[in-house]
Amino acid sequence: MNAPILAVRGLVKHFGGLIATDSVDLDVLPGQIHALIGPNGAGKTTLIAQLAGELRPNGGSIALDGRTIDALPAAARVARGLARTFQITCLLPDCSVRDNVAIAVQIRQGHSFRFLRNAHRDEGLRGEAETRLAAAGLAGRADEIVANLSHGERKQLELVVALATRPRILLLDEPMAGLGHAESQQMIKTLRALKKDVAMLLVEHDMEAVFQLADRISVLVYGRVIASGTADEIRRDPEVRKAYLGDGDEAC
Repeated sequence: MNAPILAVRGLVKHFGGLIATDSVDLDVLPGQIHALIGPNGAGKTTLIAQLAGELRPNGGSIALDGRTIDALPAAARVARGLARTFQITCLLPDCSVRDNVAIAVQIRQGHSFRFLRNAHRDEGLRGEAETRLAAAGLAGRADEIVANLSHGERKQLELVVALATRPRILLLDEPMAGLGHAESQQMIKTLRALKKDVAMLLVEHDMEAVFQLADRISVLVYGRVIASGTADEIRRDPEVRKAYLGDGDEAC
């Protein structure tokens, strides 16, 4: 069995008396899309924030490629190969599509934000940005200001920006949120094609997308993982159906 790219052991986060993540264990393997599902308030976003370095856990450990990253800030985790997207896109709205990607390439190369203005002029950065945009079908929008893009285009661009950091694992926070059916199907196609190159932990409320994409699924309820398995195993699990799938609530 392949060693996990991401290994989470006993992760705990509490806010006062509220336990947001309760001794969570999770492995994401190479070439795998591992989906994390659960009802509102299950702790999914809190878990992702801990993995990304935006929240410090109260206990447990996180390892990336076998190396503990518990003490690393978010930027250092990106440098190690961890990237994420957001439910609400996190882009530079007043910059061009090309410049958003070029800046991500520049950050990957270790430059500080003081030099971001150079991304617009650097031919090497612009060249890689244009190559990545072409692969995503966004070449024709390279000069467009991000604020003028459709919601679906912004979702696609955010994925391109995340991939420009050349991650080992990608944390996806509801990539289907706000997309129409055709856009969702295109996103599913894109993610399925990417998994041979980058492992993914997918947080998503669109169960159709989850069951199409996920190699494994973990179900989080009240901060605890109550089940992990293949899509068929999760569909058949009586505890999962009672707690989540069978209650008609497929909210994030």
